[in-house]
Amino acid sequence: MKGLIGQDRRIAELVKHVDHRVLALWAADCADRAKPCFETIWAEDNRMQEAIHAARAWSRGELPMTAARKAAIAAHAAARDVIETSSAAARAARAAGHAAATAHVANHAVHAAAYAATAIRDFADKKEADIVTDREREWQYKRLVELLERLR
Repeated sequence: MKGLIGQDRRIAELVKHVDHRVLALWAADCADRAKPCFETIWAEDNRMQEAIHAARAWSRGELPMTAARKAAIAAHAAARDVIETSSAAARAARAAGHAAATAHVANHAVHAAAYAATAIRDFADKKEADIVTDREREWQYKRLVELLERLR
């Protein structure tokens, strides 16, 4: 993870210039990439997916913030339910929870991205963990840039 600190700084700097609704969409995209970490353990549990859906729906103006917040709380409960079984699954659910919570406070998007990256890291082969994490954070940065360019 040698590049992680630099990537975190680039993301943190870029986030300062991003619209709240775009941050929710980006957070949902980040959490969505971590979904397999959760679904492998709890395929029948849809709280993570519902939180991702809520973040996207709120970003489009189709869902009130209060409903997105309820989805966030449910995803965080899913994380607590699965923590004993898998740290990757719990972190993936937290990523989705923070994505939905972005509707309430924009800064949750940064947490969604960080949890998604750590979920993917924990899910990866230990020998590949650093590479996988760096690659994921780089994807997150590029995705945020892409979303910003779409708005211009």
